[in-house]
Amino acid sequence: MCWNLRFHTFHNYNSIEMKLRIRHRTTYRYTQNVDFGPHTMMLRPREGHDVHIEQSVLQISPAHRIDWFRDVYGNCLAVAQFSQSAKELMIFSDVVLNHFESNPLDVYTEKGASKYPFAYKPETSLELSTLMQPVYTNDSLLVQQWLMQFWHPGQTKDTLALLREVNEYIYRTFRYQVRYEAGVQSPLQTMTKQSGSCRDFATLFIEACRCLGFGARFVSGYIVSGGATGPGASMHAWAEVYLPGVGWKGFDPTLGRLAMSEHVPVAVSRHPENVMPISGSFIGPVNAFLNIEVDVHVETLGVQNHTLSTSQGALLNHEARSRTGTRYRQSLVLR
Repeated sequence: MCWNLRFHTFHNYNSIEMKLRIRHRTTYRYTQNVDFGPHTMMLRPREGHDVHIEQSVLQISPAHRIDWFRDVYGNCLAVAQFSQSAKELMIFSDVVLNHFESNPLDVYTEKGASKYPFAYKPETSLELSTLMQPVYTNDSLLVQQWLMQFWHPGQTKDTLALLREVNEYIYRTFRYQVRYEAGVQSPLQTMTKQSGSCRDFATLFIEACRCLGFGARFVSGYIVSGGATGPGASMHAWAEVYLPGVGWKGFDPTLGRLAMSEHVPVAVSRHPENVMPISGSFIGPVNAFLNIEVDVHVETLGVQNHTLSTSQGALLNHEARSRTGTRYRQSLVLR
């Protein structure tokens, strides 16, 4: 088998390795003892060639049993079955990981996909079919009209430049707003209000990409924010688009840039409301629920910059591409 390696035209190949510690504590409080139904947690980051988990601890009280599995997207889910009633439910995740990013701004698509419009190969298109279909179908015509300012039929444009233009336009034009309400705004709502949270901006960008014929998916995860806690550190949401020769590439319309080493993905899905960090139920009076407290702390333990030779960089690229009662939901996240 022959490998068609792309060598860079420059001699140095830069990469960044970040060691991060992510602590995420969620506490639900009640006015009296209640029983708990199964709780599903998406808190463990997605591992791959760019993310290596060094240590992972999940602590939960009251008494419980945990079952782990992966869903259809490869997300790591923990399901807790409780055997004890309590006035408080506490879930604490503590993860130490190494996140590697090699030349995040250098994107090398396959020759046939470097210019838009292009068509995915039939087998790729089949695999991506559901991720190419809009979720908010009633808004598709409006989104297509909105996209005319970036591209119109008959025009040829650099693929990455088009995606970055849409991504940066949302960042420059729409007003970011912290929203504690559950759920996601539709593209129509976001465009009408000209504001939204990170999950709203990611949803608009994803729906725009799907209207252009790209496979795109919603990502929830963590982002490095200087080690702050409370309002300064939280879970985050962005988008990933599938580009031939590159694979899944992250775009963050909230920040107006590509997803890089400070972005730590936890879960992906076609629908933005299917990647809640915690979901579950309790059995007891409706008014027994008192409050919820969420504390997220993302800490940078170390950063290393590497410069590799051109041949080392090409080999690294090759290796990376070849490994290839009452219900409630946690809503004080993905702001």
